[in-house]
Amino acid sequence: MARISYPRAGEPRPAALPPAERTVGQLIAESIRLYGARFWAVIPIGVPLAAKDAVSIGQSVGVQTLLLWAFAPLLTAAYVYACTLTCKERPPWRVLGTAFLTGLVVFLPFPVLVRLYVLPGLAFFGLVGLAVPAAVVERLGVRAALRRGWQLGRADVVHAIGGMAALALVFGVSRIALLVLLHTQGDQARNVAVALADLVLSPLLFVGAALLYVDQAARVE
Repeated sequence: MARISYPRAGEPRPAALPPAERTVGQLIAESIRLYGARFWAVIPIGVPLAAKDAVSIGQSVGVQTLLLWAFAPLLTAAYVYACTLTCKERPPWRVLGTAFLTGLVVFLPFPVLVRLYVLPGLAFFGLVGLAVPAAVVERLGVRAALRRGWQLGRADVVHAIGGMAALALVFGVSRIALLVLLHTQGDQARNVAVALADLVLSPLLFVGAALLYVDQAARVE
């Protein structure tokens, strides 16, 4: 029987597959790698979601949905910023403004979809949400970016939706584990623990979505 061999300590890791062939697991791995390599640049991305969740604690579902819409500009700005981290050069402000408007349009139905059930919201974001990085990288207008996002989502539907679902799953499981750790290791209040968990972990969602654009764009080509 053939034996499985593992790379020894100090040996170089196998080269990652090109974006057109990257699996969902490798998308997660590349997201974590980018997070670690640019930690101080990435960590501010988690501030809007951390603030939103801290305010939402103890509120009804209806109020939480309204808060999602209220925080839409900050969450969209965080996504646009995450997309710039994958660019070789910083886009001009005009392009960032267009991407921001595109993100607001994409985000509009998300609070309702995610309240119906999490998966429809993730599926919608996987199929349409790539319009935001498309606006940043390809410097498209709002309408052209929305059309491009839909094209990118359909390039590989399984990878697009599966990638968003996997990112959400990693975030959710890691968040629960970190919340348990914060509660058992100290006297942190519940809202402080939630804010810290979201601040540290939520950037992975935004960075992963930006890298998913790279995968889907390669599949279109």
